[in-house]
Amino acid sequence: MARKIIGFHDLVEGLRGLRIVSRQPVIAHASLSVAGEIQGGVETALGAMLHVFSTLIMPAFTYKTMLTPQTGPPDNGIVYGSRADANRMVEFFHPDMPADRLMGMIPEALRRHPQARRSSHPILSFTGVNAGPFLESQRLDEPLAPIRRLVEAKGWVLLFGVDHTVNTSIHYVERLARRKQFIRWALTPQGVVECPHFPGCSDGFNALTPWVEPITRWVKIGEALIRALPLVELVEIACARIESDPLALLCDHANCERCQSVREWTASQIKIREKKVEGI
Repeated sequence: MARKIIGFHDLVEGLRGLRIVSRQPVIAHASLSVAGEIQGGVETALGAMLHVFSTLIMPAFTYKTMLTPQTGPPDNGIVYGSRADANRMVEFFHPDMPADRLMGMIPEALRRHPQARRSSHPILSFTGVNAGPFLESQRLDEPLAPIRRLVEAKGWVLLFGVDHTVNTSIHYVERLARRKQFIRWALTPQGVVECPHFPGCSDGFNALTPWVEPITRWVKIGEALIRALPLVELVEIACARIESDPLALLCDHANCERCQSVREWTASQIKIREKKVEGI
């Protein structure tokens, strides 16, 4: 049996089923490919989101600007001098640079929307409609400040056909929980810029799923599961998990440099605290 073609009305009805108050801001992560055939494609999906949510924000990250130097700070979750070929292909950041393809098609469509604005971080920019105060809060040394402002505004996370491994808000939780973060470098017209507080790996974030199930609302549109979580509660639950288990939500990949760096840093911090206690 052929799958039903999803139209604008189907999307609007489904998104409204999440019962998010229209004035509450939403940060969305989406993959349309799992939903099935959407009449009008990306533009229809984006139009439905903007019809339902008055403030819509998405990551518009630009990894093509990243350089890996020959040397740098120790314990930085990176192998220095390992990306010579990639360094030759690096591009200068500019405000009209397309969002990375890894972000999916909708963030780029949102970035190109005539009412959209974009923040200026050379790697971790965000884009959105009616999102000025959130985007303006971002600084080079606080790349996830827009999420902090979303939490303060009692915003929501929307996961359209994707899971928590793309949920950028959990990286903000790691920052709140004082988990080790990293330094990366970006090529800009002003030269190479150091970008502190770069987040770690997200491959282990699905371990949070059962903990946030009680606060998760969901609907199904076509073949896609659409989930929505209130940011305040998400941050509280995820922060409590990391504070109770400093290694929570790290991935199990043996070759993950960032998660291994976090493990080593955490072990060193525990030893420092133990020595302080012994010295009392």
